[in-house]
Amino acid sequence: MPIDAAKAVAAGPRSTTITWDHKDIQLYHLGVGAGRPATDPDELRYTLESRLHVLPSFATVAGAGTAVVGRLSAPGLDIDLASVLHGGQRVELHRPVPVKGTATATSRVAAVYDKGKAAILVLRTEAADDDGPLWTSDARLFVRGEGGFGGERGPSERLEPPERAPDRTVERAVREDAALLYRLSGDWNPLHADPQFAKLAGFDRPILHGLCTYGMTLKAVVDTLLGGDVTRVRSYAARFAGVVFPGETLRIRMWTKEDGRVRVTVTAVERGDVPVLADTLVETL
Repeated sequence: MPIDAAKAVAAGPRSTTITWDHKDIQLYHLGVGAGRPATDPDELRYTLESRLHVLPSFATVAGAGTAVVGRLSAPGLDIDLASVLHGGQRVELHRPVPVKGTATATSRVAAVYDKGKAAILVLRTEAADDDGPLWTSDARLFVRGEGGFGGERGPSERLEPPERAPDRTVERAVREDAALLYRLSGDWNPLHADPQFAKLAGFDRPILHGLCTYGMTLKAVVDTLLGGDVTRVRSYAARFAGVVFPGETLRIRMWTKEDGRVRVTVTAVERGDVPVLADTLVETL
């Protein structure tokens, strides 16, 4: 059996040392659309090292995400990478991400769910430095053709949009070169750069990284509802519901709740508001 769920979950964690500094953060911020307009004071907090604040979604690329990728070779897993899709992402912040840091990233397979025709792997990475825990990041990977092994189906995390108009709606243009810029933060998959490879994967042109859309969305929430204060983000989760093509426009609808949570939906404007992020929730302090 390609997936032995019990063996994968029982396998010991793997640890690696990751480092980053202001250049990594500035590059990531540019990749998720920061710096437009370039001299806007609200944008300089993402692009100018003397004012730098770290968008919490940077945790998904710190150390180029090597800890998560390594777990796909964990005991109990024998997976064709061509069958793997990034289905969702959640990041929980234990304290603000520092502008410069060295941390130990410890990763493991936290859960394996059986969805019948597919399996869901939850790959968890916990990062900590000398001062204690920094963040916990869960990547949910959808593995086609690997279900049916008799495991648990897992929890349902679908969130229906509120039955009222959004409190705020903003649109964010995706740069034509967004995928080329974002991949410099560590995701070198040619699907996001090579037109011929994209066609082999069933797309007429390269697509944007799901985690780029994820970062652009969090930035919009922080800028629109949180006064640009990245330290107010406690956790952020989203399901990747569809693809985004560079050059498109994201329509980001936000609903605020009294308990500090922000419910979000994201659609691609030019394709009739087709969903691209769903079940999206930002918990705030």
